[in-house]
Amino acid sequence: MSMKLIISIVHSDDADQLMSALREGGFSSTRISTTGGFLREGNATILVGTDEMNVSSVLDIIKRNCHTRTQYVNPLPPVMEPGELYMPNPVEVQVGGAVIFVLDVERLVKY
Repeated sequence: MSMKLIISIVHSDDADQLMSALREGGFSSTRISTTGGFLREGNATILVGTDEMNVSSVLDIIKRNCHTRTQYVNPLPPVMEPGELYMPNPVEVQVGGAVIFVLDVERLVKY
C-alpha cells in the first residue's frame, strides 16, 4: 500500500480546530506556522502522512473544519500628488478555506 503526504494550508483561525479533529480521527499531524496569501496574514501549514486508503477521510476532516469567510480590507492608496486626499472604500474579500496538496511518498523513515 502506498503512503501519501497531505499538505494543507489553512487560515490560522481554523488550525487549532483542524488539529483537534485530525487527532480525534486518529491521524497524526504537524503544524507549521506560515504567512502568505493575498493579505499576508497568518496561516498554518498542516502536514499529515497516511496510507492511500485514508486520504479521503483526511480530506473530509479538512473540509469540515476549514471555512471561508468574508473580510473587509482597505486597498492601498494610489500614488498621489502632495496635498491630495484619498479616502479608500473597504473591499470585501474571501479568506479562509484550505489549499491542499496530496503527494506520493517514496519512502518513510522513522528513527
